[in-house]
Amino acid sequence: MSLVARAYAACEALARSHYENFPVASRLLPAQMRPHVAAVYAFARVADDIADEGSAGPAERREQLRLWQDRIHRAAAVGDAGQAGDRAAPDRDALIALAIGHSIRSLDLPLQLFDDLLSAFGQDTMTTRYASWDEVFDYCRRSANPIGRLVLRIGGYRDEALDRSSDALCTALQLTNFWQDFGRDWRAGRLYVPRDEQLACGAIDAELESGRISPAWNRVLARAVQVTRETFEAGRDVCDGVAGRLRLQLRFTWLGGARILERVDRGRDRLLEVRPTLGAGDAPLLLWRAALWKMSRRSRR
Repeated sequence: MSLVARAYAACEALARSHYENFPVASRLLPAQMRPHVAAVYAFARVADDIADEGSAGPAERREQLRLWQDRIHRAAAVGDAGQAGDRAAPDRDALIALAIGHSIRSLDLPLQLFDDLLSAFGQDTMTTRYASWDEVFDYCRRSANPIGRLVLRIGGYRDEALDRSSDALCTALQLTNFWQDFGRDWRAGRLYVPRDEQLACGAIDAELESGRISPAWNRVLARAVQVTRETFEAGRDVCDGVAGRLRLQLRFTWLGGARILERVDRGRDRLLEVRPTLGAGDAPLLLWRAALWKMSRRSRR
């Protein structure tokens, strides 16, 4: 096996080893896309672990993210897996850097999208609350939207309208994850619900400190779900604007995210204790909704 093949295999192994709501590089994707999508995932997984795992302080985490950024830029320029160690036995991160550098060069992927992702991971080390929806959406623009654009580029699509719809879908998925993780984030000292929404509903932090979702916080979360639902609707076009297996992947991604949002909405008063997820029992419903995709779209118009 060549070193490049080993590098992509390491990325795919990392992708398979982490639970995600929406499968990365799944069998629905065209085979030629899977290694590159797995490389993007592995790049982001390493950055996410730097930002959130371990005992390092915020400044040290940001420095580690800067070093990871430098490493990716070098790999994109020269593809040198040996810069981080022995070429005969490069470590995991060296293999990931090699794979992502190869993908960037061979598919002409914009480095700015990777830089945007890293800026969002760096923000996670500093920012724990957001004042407005504008601030939340700006975070999503860098933390989620680049992934969708990279998937489109990997699939051979370079279209502004598709980019805009992809941005909406990725933002909706990110928002869904925020509300899904509401209790976990609160316990970690972080919330993504905008403060102006919280104030408008009369919700106060002390109510969450008591371990319950008050009527006021229930209203905040209902509003958050509504904004997310509207954002999902703006993200439907990309699911129809691509072809083949990628179309199926994006439709099931949309449907899976929307299904989790339904569970979030139904369980708003339990979000401090319960993290809504998809289960095997959701598969028949998602398949049925996929079969009725075009009909359901017409009914929304």
